[in-house]
Amino acid sequence: MTKETLAGRTALVTGGGRGIGRAIVLKLAEQGADVVINALRNVEAAQEVKALAEKHGVRAHVVLADVGKPKAIQAMFEEVKDRFGGLDILVHNAALGAFKPVMDIEVFHWNVSLDVNARALVLCCQEAVPLMERGRGRVIAVSSIGSRRYTPQYGAIGISKAALEAAIRYLAVELAPRGIRVNGVSGGPVDTDALRLHPQYERLKQEGASRTPAGRLGTPGDIASVVLFLASEGSDWIYGQTIIADGGLELV
Repeated sequence: MTKETLAGRTALVTGGGRGIGRAIVLKLAEQGADVVINALRNVEAAQEVKALAEKHGVRAHVVLADVGKPKAIQAMFEEVKDRFGGLDILVHNAALGAFKPVMDIEVFHWNVSLDVNARALVLCCQEAVPLMERGRGRVIAVSSIGSRRYTPQYGAIGISKAALEAAIRYLAVELAPRGIRVNGVSGGPVDTDALRLHPQYERLKQEGASRTPAGRLGTPGDIASVVLFLASEGSDWIYGQTIIADGGLELV
């Protein structure tokens, strides 16, 4: 793809300061999109991504907001409208949750996972759609393999990601008449700081690399490349799908 692929477009990436979100921001900026980097509280990391994005000659802006809170989401999109006038690409990547077995999950854990991982996509879309009047809106959500197969101590997150994928399908049908495409991408184990917090990280790392036909864990860049594809015109016939990018892990 050339740098002109997304020139003139504006993208918002939730959880854009680290890991997969960081890779997505930089991939979109590399292809010419102005980028809004949402972060929860890590200003330093978000500002670093902003500086790297601006090296591609695009505009970049940091918005601190907890997407688990409806009022914070509203304020975030008001800021996007004030600074950029509109929005073309929404990438919901932010995720939170406790690494616990299902039987140990407390109400607080459920609320955090469902609010940030699933409900936020719907609320962000409700705010984003009025800004996507240019007729080329794209919504992409980042899921995970835990939405469809058991992963140890991943209950609340995996279940919330399953809800996220259901939301993708519903939103895809409802927003298609407005010229907005909604899709998702789901990876296998991706080697990020978040994965390293898992109490069985070493086991997941070893088993993931050994069982995956590709012979390694995924990288943030692997997921970012699929997001870029879904944001581009080359994916214009794809609606409501969650593309699995796991190095072939689900095949074995």
